[in-house]
Amino acid sequence: MNEASQISEFGKVFIYLIMGVLFVLFTFFLGWLVALKKPNPEKLSSYECGEEPTGSSWIQFNSRFYVIALVFLLFDVEMVFIFPWATVFGQEVLLNADPRWGWLSLIEMFIFVGILLIGLVYVWKKGDLNWIRPEQLLPAAPTKISFSVYQALNDEKYQVKEFALNNVLVEPEKIQTAANPSSFKPAFKPKFKRPAE
Repeated sequence: MNEASQISEFGKVFIYLIMGVLFVLFTFFLGWLVALKKPNPEKLSSYECGEEPTGSSWIQFNSRFYVIALVFLLFDVEMVFIFPWATVFGQEVLLNADPRWGWLSLIEMFIFVGILLIGLVYVWKKGDLNWIRPEQLLPAAPTKISFSVYQALNDEKYQVKEFALNNVLVEPEKIQTAANPSSFKPAFKPKFKRPAE
């Protein structure tokens, strides 16, 4: 007869949530009230872990960042489900009430972990966890040139001329006779501005 009703227990949880929200809002209000309001360009700039942001924010990231983040999130969520399961699974009251409860919850967790391991094996076999050296694939393009022609070009040995510091200089008289002076135009025209007084 002295049992607490569920309404009062839910009421305690509701009061706890309301108090948590009020404490957070009060902290934000107190920070807004006390903070100095002197904006300058340095305060209004983005903060990037102590580094000054340079360039455009529209840069390309490697897609592996997202795959690794999703795999981490997958196993993080797995831990969130396994901890409550372990606490319930170890209760002797439930096991004494019905012995099948233990086997049912154990099989249920094996299925859950098995599905996650299948996903991990799939990601591993696909090569999405290879961070340093991804698998090199030869590009395939519709062409009529066979691969052996490209391989022959790659295997051919080319003669590289040695570098010499004493290059033969061409005399200026020969340069003037070789070029047509009537068609010669300078590459740029310098423009000088007078300084403002």
